[in-house]
Amino acid sequence: MAGRRLRVLGIDPGLTRCGVGVVDVAPDRSARLVHVSVIRSAVDARIEQRLAVIAAGIRLVLAEHHPDVLAVERVFAQNNRATVMGTAQASGIALLLAAEHGIPAATHTPSEVKAAITGYGNADKRQVQTMVARVLKLDELPKPADAADALALALCHAWRGGGPQVPALNGPLTPAQRAWADAERLTRR
Repeated sequence: MAGRRLRVLGIDPGLTRCGVGVVDVAPDRSARLVHVSVIRSAVDARIEQRLAVIAAGIRLVLAEHHPDVLAVERVFAQNNRATVMGTAQASGIALLLAAEHGIPAATHTPSEVKAAITGYGNADKRQVQTMVARVLKLDELPKPADAADALALALCHAWRGGGPQVPALNGPLTPAQRAWADAERLTRR
């Protein structure tokens, strides 16, 4: 992987709106937008139909962009059980498709992603959108928030080193990456 870009597919799972973003990240940690979209399913459709729509959308992105790795938001506890279930189901579809395509996959919590992108694990949606736009040199903020979150997941994964199956990118850390690395070291103590 040394000297070549890492292509990461980030997925912000959801039944109604599933954010999908593909970025290329160079060894110096600079990044370029490849693709961003939101897969939408009808709220009144049956669950199996909604999941099929999400799967079809992710399959198209996998076929068109050939990512090296897939990063998906890790499901976390919420008071809204229906939201958690939908997120978990969409996440499962993404992870299954990664396995079917022989692509390594990883999960990241929302606070890990926020810390990696903004340097602050409790950043709001606007802060994440702003930093994603800045990193990717976009003229506008990525919208809706699901699209920005998918791109943030992809960037987080590449900057974190990509996990055990994907070699880390080399190069100096940005201030946000340093803050994230420091915060992660503290949680391991």
